[in-house]
Amino acid sequence: MGGWAIAVHGGAGVDPNLPQERQEEAKKLLARCLDLGISALRSNLPAIDVVELVVRELETDPLFNSGRGSALTEKGTVEMEASIMDGPKRRCGAVSGLTTVKNPISLARLVMEKSPHSYLAFSGAEEFARQQGVETVDNGYFITGENLGMLKLAKEANSILFDYRIPAVGLESCSVGPPDDNLLAMNGLPISLYAPETVGCVVVDSQGRCAAATSTGGLMNKMTGRIGDSPLIGAGTYACDLCGVSCTGEGEAIIRGTLARDVAAVMEYKGLSLQEAVDFVVNERLDEGRAGLIAVSRNGEVACRFNTNAMFRGFATEDGFTEVGIWD
Repeated sequence: MGGWAIAVHGGAGVDPNLPQERQEEAKKLLARCLDLGISALRSNLPAIDVVELVVRELETDPLFNSGRGSALTEKGTVEMEASIMDGPKRRCGAVSGLTTVKNPISLARLVMEKSPHSYLAFSGAEEFARQQGVETVDNGYFITGENLGMLKLAKEANSILFDYRIPAVGLESCSVGPPDDNLLAMNGLPISLYAPETVGCVVVDSQGRCAAATSTGGLMNKMTGRIGDSPLIGAGTYACDLCGVSCTGEGEAIIRGTLARDVAAVMEYKGLSLQEAVDFVVNERLDEGRAGLIAVSRNGEVACRFNTNAMFRGFATEDGFTEVGIWD
């Protein structure tokens, strides 16, 4: 075993004109989350505890698209989703359609540990949350002025917006008018901007146990009831005895490619290394979709790959390697 390792992400795809101040805010948040995870790993917390701890921190900060600061539906509400997976026995828990649960990732873990199921959604998930006594808040807690502004922009453009985090100062440089032939399409439908900011964390601890967790608010101006890749085990999140993986990007493409599971599959069946597996999956399984992922292996390796222009990401390993970055 190569010791512990941790990776975090805040989404793949970034507005090329994102102000430097916003870039630094993102880097500081990723670095803070890495430090939190490193401290927990040095205290010998198991991997599953560390991924939950780190994603809770990301959900609490409104900078990225999860928990407080989540994207808004077409009705101006928040519907959050998350999943978590423990590699050693491939236990997993997932939730969708949450409107009041302060930390969706912790409810996903409770689904894994305190229910007979792996996935709960909408009213059933909310009822389970009340039964478990988790902290809940009014839906308005998750909504920010920035979100409301971007929802208005999305409706004016008559489109789904991935990047709802572009400050007003940067809007003039963005394509937010009627769709044209050069824009990204999701299932054949045009999307004005591309910069999803789902969050995730993958960890291997000093015992070689891998875990993964992913949390998101989804797409700005999405249809109510839409479920993306983040809560789907094998698509947005996967962990086993070989590795842990968290994905971000064009959810429908990630779902079609079962991206997270495929990393583990090609490691197992093709004998690829972690980085080779990550490269293969992003290159061969996205079918012209746009996405990125982070991964760790039981040997203490970290890996990242994305086919967007950038990805908010950070890594640390027991041997002292640390990196926080955005651009390719």
